[in-house]
Amino acid sequence: MLAPPYRILLCDLRSDQLLDALPVQGVTLDDYIGKTGSFRGTVPIANRALADRARRALVPGRTGVWVERGRDIWWGGILWTLSLASDQRGFLGAQIQAGGWESYLYRRLLYDTQVAEQVDQLDIARGLVDYVQNTDGGDIGITYDTHTSGVLRDRTYLRYDLPAVGDLLDDLAAVEGGFEWRIASYRDTDGRRVKRLRLGYPKLLTGAADIVLDHPGPVLSYTWPTDATQKANAWQSRGATINQNQAEDSYPLMSELLVDADDVTAGWPRLDGTSDYTTVELQPTLDAHARADSTTARNPVVIPEVEVLLGGQITPALIGATIRLRISDLWHSDADRLDARYRVVGMSLTPPERGRPETARLYLEVP
Repeated sequence: MLAPPYRILLCDLRSDQLLDALPVQGVTLDDYIGKTGSFRGTVPIANRALADRARRALVPGRTGVWVERGRDIWWGGILWTLSLASDQRGFLGAQIQAGGWESYLYRRLLYDTQVAEQVDQLDIARGLVDYVQNTDGGDIGITYDTHTSGVLRDRTYLRYDLPAVGDLLDDLAAVEGGFEWRIASYRDTDGRRVKRLRLGYPKLLTGAADIVLDHPGPVLSYTWPTDATQKANAWQSRGATINQNQAEDSYPLMSELLVDADDVTAGWPRLDGTSDYTTVELQPTLDAHARADSTTARNPVVIPEVEVLLGGQITPALIGATIRLRISDLWHSDADRLDARYRVVGMSLTPPERGRPETARLYLEVP
């Protein structure tokens, strides 16, 4: 059976008014929790009429891109680059690259000081998105839920720092007791296209029943990395320089030094790590960042990858869902056969090629 064809719906970024729907070839797309997704493809320019349509609709920086596979929306984002290319045989194509809706938040700066005192962290996050969309020309139609986490924060974001709103969201989410965020693309029950800010405390989770994947079986291949280059069992973070007296030496705010004595006692060598938060001026906030970073660095995140056939239950809606992975091979013998649950934190799609089916690579979170 042939894979459903991809096409792109091109819309005005601010109004989401449909400009055109064009075929696209050579599609590669990915989407993640905690990282902006991307889309690449080529619109074939077969005749003058199609060239005129593409020229009008493909405007980098102001065109929204919705990717359809069959009749389902699989991805959404913003067209950022367009490269017209002609090969030696004269075939013309418009090569396009787009970033997920999150990419817009990294292009928007905070020009006004924002202060939050004992405000739920998810409300702070939504407030930052409101700041972006309440400016003239800044509303691109991002919607959100109103649930809370129960974790209250004090935050002051100074206009003098000119921070990117996306970076502020990342820093807020990464603190101890933080959350996860992404902007999902889908059609609602009325058929309307939706850009939805998803906030998950402490994690983003979707779906109820586990999908079982076996190797050998539906899992075509896998990669299971082990990497200690980012491991650290001693940690200290640096904050903003708080000395305003230019006649004296200036020093940054420092967190407490965190040392995992149990790790060293267990035989690990001392491994040091650090992180910088140049806009953090409060000691409790910096200490919370340091504790979160130290916990992450103590056991570096392992992101296994499994390659599976696309279709059926394997769609971008799987991001945030839990799968049950079972592997039996020379490394995983009968006695040590892998049988565990993992959360899908990212996905990248590879289009079919001659002799190769359409596949998806799932990026997994080790519990």
